Amino acid sequence: MTEPSTLTVALANETATAQLMADLALLTNAGDVITLSGDLGAGKTAAARAMIHYLAGDETLEVPSPTFTLVQGYELPPFPVVHADLYRINDPSELEEIGLSPLPEGAVVLIEWPERAPGSWPADRIDVALSHRPALGSTARAAVITGHGKAAAQVERLRELREFLEGAGLIDAKRLRMPGDASTRSYARLGRKDGFVILMNSPKRSDGPAIYDGKPYSAAVHLAEDVKPFVAIARGLRERGFSAPTIHHADIEAGFLITEDLGSAAFIEGDPPAPIAERYQTATDMLGALHRQPLPDTLPLAPGVSYAIPGFDTDALLIEVGLMPDWYLPDRDAAPSADLRSAFMELWRDVLATLAAARTWVIRDFHSPNLIWLEQRADIAKVGIIDFQDAVLGHPAYDLVSLLQDARVDVPEQLELALLTRYIETRLAEDDAFDPAAFAAAYAILSAQRNTRLLGTFARLNRRDGKPQYLKHQPRIWSYLHRSLKHPALSGIRAWYGAHVPPPVP
Repeated sequence: MTEPSTLTVALANETATAQLMADLALLTNAGDVITLSGDLGAGKTAAARAMIHYLAGDETLEVPSPTFTLVQGYELPPFPVVHADLYRINDPSELEEIGLSPLPEGAVVLIEWPERAPGSWPADRIDVALSHRPALGSTARAAVITGHGKAAAQVERLRELREFLEGAGLIDAKRLRMPGDASTRSYARLGRKDGFVILMNSPKRSDGPAIYDGKPYSAAVHLAEDVKPFVAIARGLRERGFSAPTIHHADIEAGFLITEDLGSAAFIEGDPPAPIAERYQTATDMLGALHRQPLPDTLPLAPGVSYAIPGFDTDALLIEVGLMPDWYLPDRDAAPSADLRSAFMELWRDVLATLAAARTWVIRDFHSPNLIWLEQRADIAKVGIIDFQDAVLGHPAYDLVSLLQDARVDVPEQLELALLTRYIETRLAEDDAFDPAAFAAAYAILSAQRNTRLLGTFARLNRRDGKPQYLKHQPRIWSYLHRSLKHPALSGIRAWYGAHVPPPVP
């Protein structure tokens, strides 16, 4: 059994309480249970309110004490939150009446006065005990945070995070939540006297069981498992004139970074959001500038330490497309037989073998959520890049597909074709050996590969990770996929899909 982990924090005032709860929220996941205990006036409701405000990204959100309603729910951007006050509970059997037995799935549950229902809480939980410290001032409190079971690791990471912020001189900074992504990373915007910086929480990960020749999925397809690739690639991009954020403070082993805040000016606008053509053009030109220069396979990470960029090999590409038969097709009641799956993989192996041997830095998720428009900079430096830790060595068409077939935004086919042509003409003007027909074929193949993978990835995020919000993108991905399947190089795969792959649910 995992030993509990305990952290004690002195809180000078309510602002310090809000900062602590924001730090805890940064490390919180759907399904977590957090109890809040202490005497009347100890600050339990203030602590719960601070966490809800942080997760909502809205300090004006009304968060009343649930003393009379007993339970209050909030549909917040990362996950639902349930806030309960059990002061008026007389017996644990009453929990069922108010919807807390069993506890709601997929939500963070904040429980004040947990001692009113002893023995009712899961073994994996975080207990926050608040107490007055009048000797330190009328508003001073102490918080004793204890992680039980699996939550012990969260409290240990909270300790590491607080030590990192203290070392960076940012323990008193204002915390603002930032949207996360599909990974285990989380982010916050920290306010200091000269503006904002970004806190990245990037814990080491191993994505699932070791079922791919002894490796988990993340290692088999070369996804970053720690923060080292981000640090190395960021420096490599900046040294070559590209706008990756400067890293101000780092704990590479723990996986915490303080980076430059590039702002929030987007590459899309409107409702529903649509590409800003001028900005997409500049991003296309940036890729052309990246791909036309020789790039090293290895980058310095620290004095005497290098980072070798992994190759985006055929085996990794095949594992990615395998997410379709493994996750998407079962979701559509079309799970393939072993023979059909084998035929699917052989078709893909043959097609991927036709790709040219071109190798460049493939940023991998080069699309609108990860691009920031930097109006004050010049030319291609206007394109701020914030997600590149999964970079690999591969074909230059891959990132162009990521940009022009944005998984989260409808890119009109006319704009896609215009920018594909723009890229090809730019490369051809600078390199007589550039082959437009071969590049167009590679673009179609990698489009089909990427969109096949995304159909499976988003099905997996829903079913395995409890993130159904990604399913809404599947119809768009299906549309992109069928654009690319029209290419003659994909005729065999097109026929297989036509016979065995149903469309997503609208």
